[in-house]
Amino acid sequence: MIKVGIVEDNKTLREGFETLLNRTPGFQCVCTCATVAEALKKIPKAMPDVVLMDIQLPDSTGVECTAKIKEMMPKIHIVIVTVYEDSERIFQALRAGACGYLLKRAQPEKIIAAIKEAQDGGVPMTPEIARKVIGQFRQQATTASEVENLTDREREVLELVMQGQANKTIADRLGVTVAAVKWHLQHIYEKLHVHSRTEAALKFKRGQTAQN
Repeated sequence: MIKVGIVEDNKTLREGFETLLNRTPGFQCVCTCATVAEALKKIPKAMPDVVLMDIQLPDSTGVECTAKIKEMMPKIHIVIVTVYEDSERIFQALRAGACGYLLKRAQPEKIIAAIKEAQDGGVPMTPEIARKVIGQFRQQATTASEVENLTDREREVLELVMQGQANKTIADRLGVTVAAVKWHLQHIYEKLHVHSRTEAALKFKRGQTAQN
């Protein structure tokens, strides 16, 4: 018997998931929650094997709820079930400890299969989500590789750019001329394939995250 918890603020969906689980042999819904606060109180007591987690909740996000539950119950399997499918939300959820990510429009049999896959140690995802994950990993790998090509001085320049420092201030801090700072920035743009200070700073930050 796979015990399942549900965190979903939409009453109709929550009750629909509960009915689906309790009518499916081998599955049991052991708790339902409409908020993060309720989830953090009820899930540790109910001890489900798998949790279906909405990503947008009234008092916080499913991402934050996932992270907190995983801190309390490291072995629990959490599958995000949401209408959102943008890459950033997907990676926030996975970084928080979710093991899968499904869209709410998934057919009931797909949801049941995803729960079983999560319980068996798999990573359940709809094909469209899997493609986004693969694409994001490739992008992060490329960004990390580009950042690795920066020299120590170029990294120092970018660290100051990220702080919002002007070229004159950067030059004073590094003990070089303003022309030298501009020269470094030009090389940074070429290596990171960007065209502005803002783009360079954002890509540098993403690259650092990917390396960690």
